[in-house]
Amino acid sequence: MNTAPALAQLLRAVQPLSVNTSISEVAECFLLAAHSSFLSLPLVDEQGRPSGLVSRYALQNIFMQRFGRDLWGNKPVSEVMNPQPLLVRLDTSLEEAARQITAQLQSPIRDDFMLIDAQGRYCGLGTVLDVLKAMESRVGQRNRVLRQALVDLKESQVQLVQSEKMASLGQMVAGVAHELNTPLGYVTNNVQLLRELSLPLLQLATAQAELADCLADPSCDEPRLAAALDSAATSRAQAAPELLAEDLQQLFADTGYGLGQIAELVVGLKDFARLDRAMSEEVDLNDCIRSALLIARNNIKDKAEVLQQLGELPAIACAASQINQVLLNLLNNAAQAIDGFGRIQVKTWAEADYVLISIEDSGRGMSAAVQKRIFDPFFTTKPVGEGTGLGLSISFKIIQDHGGTIRVASVLGRGTRFVLRLPRRQADQLKRSA
Repeated sequence: MNTAPALAQLLRAVQPLSVNTSISEVAECFLLAAHSSFLSLPLVDEQGRPSGLVSRYALQNIFMQRFGRDLWGNKPVSEVMNPQPLLVRLDTSLEEAARQITAQLQSPIRDDFMLIDAQGRYCGLGTVLDVLKAMESRVGQRNRVLRQALVDLKESQVQLVQSEKMASLGQMVAGVAHELNTPLGYVTNNVQLLRELSLPLLQLATAQAELADCLADPSCDEPRLAAALDSAATSRAQAAPELLAEDLQQLFADTGYGLGQIAELVVGLKDFARLDRAMSEEVDLNDCIRSALLIARNNIKDKAEVLQQLGELPAIACAASQINQVLLNLLNNAAQAIDGFGRIQVKTWAEADYVLISIEDSGRGMSAAVQKRIFDPFFTTKPVGEGTGLGLSISFKIIQDHGGTIRVASVLGRGTRFVLRLPRRQADQLKRSA
């Protein structure tokens, strides 16, 4: 896109005058309708090069004097002209022309400026007003482009943040699904075993029912009774109910435990998402930590031992689902930073005006240069395709919107510690993060 229209579009084709033209003749030229919008008229030499400008202001000062026209009228205009007019090359950009003009602009404005070609010959006259209008139009156009760019940028930001949230949600769901699969698997197996063990019992019940019917029937003969007794005895031997009792109790206990784990995960997921809670409510952050640890368990269990030192905390007003999102991000990052098997330590404590959470890992740690950039959008040390670089940026914004701070300390080869600091008292209306 061209940054400025050519000055040729602003050129006024005003016929130049000779420096020998009389002052009276120049005054007559100013009275012409074609020259009504000009503050001055151009003067050139025989080679067509600018000699100067004569302004209306200079002629008015002369003719307002007593006998001014009689004394000055026949004199050449060169005696009252401005011999150092502002000259602007025709191939100059609008922005550069505006800089040149404003640098030499005097108040009040008494002269126009002359446009010249590359050889220095006069091409036409330009007015300051035309330049100002062109610049105003250019600024307006650029403002419209910037406004649209801002709208596009905000839309892109919303989409990127949403993508990061969906990626986090996908990771969380995958972890929860894996955690559910284990208890669900042996609950399913136990149900299958119960079905297989119950079949002999059902057959025994059927055989015993037939024997009872035979005993109650006066017409039941000995062969029929013997067959019923034999069937009942065989079914009892196959069912072996005295041996099943312990197995059934163990199966029911294991199944109950598995269903309890599933219920715990479902309740934890519900508490983590806080789908049935207000956007801002009184929350014990220790509960948030427990929920986040439960959801992150699949990502952590093979990477680190989790040590919890949760102090007694006052309930604070916050958007619990957003705080949970921050905690899950920090816990997953801590697990990913550990090579082999390590340790993640979670601490909470309260101060006079703040509640604090510390999440420390024994992982690889970060250099000072990386620490300075970890909260920058799109910055990530993970391989391509494994991170968007928005997780910590979003976390920083969430904590900031809650009126808190998030700090990091790290040593290469020794681990990293994040400390969240949230005020005990929040504003009436929490800012909602993107």
